[in-house]
Amino acid sequence: MEQIAYVNGSFVPMSEAKVSILDRGFLFADGIYEVAAVLDGKLIDNASHLARLERSVGEISLALPETIDRIQEIQRELVTRNHLVNGMVYLEVTRGADTGRDFAFPKGDVKPTLVMFTSVKDIVNAESAKTGIGVITVPDLRWVRRDIKSVALLAQVLAKQAAAEAGAGEAWMIEDGKVTEGGSSSCFILTQDDVIVTRHNSSAILPGCTRKAVVALAAERQLRIEERPFTIEEALAAKEAFITSATVFVQAVVTIDGKTIANGKPGPMTNRLREIYVDFARATAV
Repeated sequence: MEQIAYVNGSFVPMSEAKVSILDRGFLFADGIYEVAAVLDGKLIDNASHLARLERSVGEISLALPETIDRIQEIQRELVTRNHLVNGMVYLEVTRGADTGRDFAFPKGDVKPTLVMFTSVKDIVNAESAKTGIGVITVPDLRWVRRDIKSVALLAQVLAKQAAAEAGAGEAWMIEDGKVTEGGSSSCFILTQDDVIVTRHNSSAILPGCTRKAVVALAAERQLRIEERPFTIEEALAAKEAFITSATVFVQAVVTIDGKTIANGKPGPMTNRLREIYVDFARATAV
């Protein structure tokens, strides 16, 4: 059965899902996106994703064409229509299609574009969760407002392609000698003193929803946390390293640029936080 997508008010087969070539998302990357995980047919931590969506569109003066409640209804209907058990729902909103190509915002009555689709992925049982992944380092080439979840992802595409060509699972981006974040993930290390370190939220990184949940869950269990930048040298000297995102939950990192971290296997803290997050996800899914 062909996958069903949502485009501007209609549920249509993926092959019929189309937007105008004058859409500003296509022409200028003038849009915002979100990705919510689906586990056992339910949306994971979706309130956090929708709150971030509202913040991001607000930062670029883009009005949502539907209410947040209606957007969640559409997400859930897409999950149902596609019989999705485990995977993701992708959502994108752009400033819409004007009558021509002009950098300035449209002056007429242009309605924002809203599209969504689903994809299948068994995040919980991913083989990489058992083995860990390697990462490579690349310069951070992005713009300065990384806290906005913009569809302008060319720098991340190049970083992820470099990782793929190197046989790595992710790229860690470096600025001023410190790790900012992964191509599509937040970065963590566990120091030899059992302190969980992750970069503090600012315009330098995207405020990851899974990152936020994991930090809160760790704090609830009185685990020690420091929110600060860290170097690759610190990461290589750490007990453990891991990433978080909606598409991997908590994922161990076992090598950086081909150099092994600790014993080269997912560590007990990473495994514990993954289990805690999965339990949280199941308990709070909608």
